[in-house]
Amino acid sequence: MAKIWDKGFDANQQVEAFTVGNDRELDLRLAKHDILGSMAHIKMLVKIGLLEEEEEAALRTELQNILSEVEKGNFRLDDDAEDIHSQIEAMLTERLGDVGKKIHSGRSRNDQVLVDIKLFLKEEICQIKEEVLRLFDLLQSLSEKHKDTLLPGYTHAQIAMPSSFGLWFGAYAETLVDDMQTLAAAWKVADQNPLGSAAGYGSSFPLDREMTTSELGFATMSYNVVAAQMGRGKTERILAQSMANIAFTLNKLATDNCMYLSGNYGFISYPEELTTGSSIMPHKKNPDVWELIRAHSNRLQSLPNEITVMTTNMPHGYHRDYQLLKEVLFPAIETLHTVLKMSCFMLERISVNRDILSDPRYEYLFTVEEVNKRVLRGIPFREAYQQVGKEVQQGSFHAEKKVHHSHPGSIGNLCTEEIREKMESASLAIQQKKG
Repeated sequence: MAKIWDKGFDANQQVEAFTVGNDRELDLRLAKHDILGSMAHIKMLVKIGLLEEEEEAALRTELQNILSEVEKGNFRLDDDAEDIHSQIEAMLTERLGDVGKKIHSGRSRNDQVLVDIKLFLKEEICQIKEEVLRLFDLLQSLSEKHKDTLLPGYTHAQIAMPSSFGLWFGAYAETLVDDMQTLAAAWKVADQNPLGSAAGYGSSFPLDREMTTSELGFATMSYNVVAAQMGRGKTERILAQSMANIAFTLNKLATDNCMYLSGNYGFISYPEELTTGSSIMPHKKNPDVWELIRAHSNRLQSLPNEITVMTTNMPHGYHRDYQLLKEVLFPAIETLHTVLKMSCFMLERISVNRDILSDPRYEYLFTVEEVNKRVLRGIPFREAYQQVGKEVQQGSFHAEKKVHHSHPGSIGNLCTEEIREKMESASLAIQQKKG
């Protein structure tokens, strides 16, 4: 198959293998989006007089046929195809003759891959949104279910003050709201049409970019054609940062689970089939799933830096360096899908210890409660603090292991519905328009 940029000489095979890299395999993920971009493009070409209606109809029929092959999993790149764009154009030319060669008028592979990636990332962001919402709903449900079960709170890894499973689960739910806000920001950046920017300097054809923007379901376009090309790398980096934010939340959730499951805590448990044993210690129940979620989340948190370093020190315009972005971002997206799903899978099967505070080691968990109780009786705070401190030192401190927290966001007032409203508002910003 001749390259679409062929000028009559062959590239050195070693150079070609190096420059193509893994692009062919990664491009398969963009096949659907490349076809959708082409459908919008040829419809626009009819409007500006570069295609006849019957030519567009023939092209659309074959593009639909290729899309069907993609959806059925039957689409493959030929051995001599450089990328997804050349493969589809070659298939159209083989099936339709010279009509297939007209499809590339008014665009470059630069804006073609840009629109493919934007459409792909929008679809992936929608999927991440749904997975985050599923985890959010589960955490809120667990928060309400266990809102009356007290849990020791720690600062500096030392026993501090009373908490609850309601607070613990609910905290991660609300933290996901912040993550959704940054995911929505990534969506807004991705939701701009670059098609028509060509190689980054526009076209002498009278392209109707408003039309392709509407056809492809973008909220707006990247108006300046140079800015559209400068979005390559920046869009990926912004999404990577939002993914890293979610990973930060998952990492901390995983670490808590590993700690709470350990014998020194014993706050939670999981069915034996969800933990692993030791080759020599028959009592072990290792939290391998959570440990791997933690490790994957750490890797995801390195993604923004990797993309930033990869795209540093380049002037504006396209550079082949950008090709490597797919190699780090696409697998990372798959990893995020997996760890979100596995987090839900595990939490759906969690059991909590309802009798944690009967252990005498948590006696001092209620010192602040006792200080506050005395303040409510009229004793100045500093004096009440000193009184309780002396009792602790003398070993005479004893407290009622109950809490009376009622302010918003506390043990007795989780504000579950208010947090849900925040999440609904954040997630509404991510809405796929019909193209």
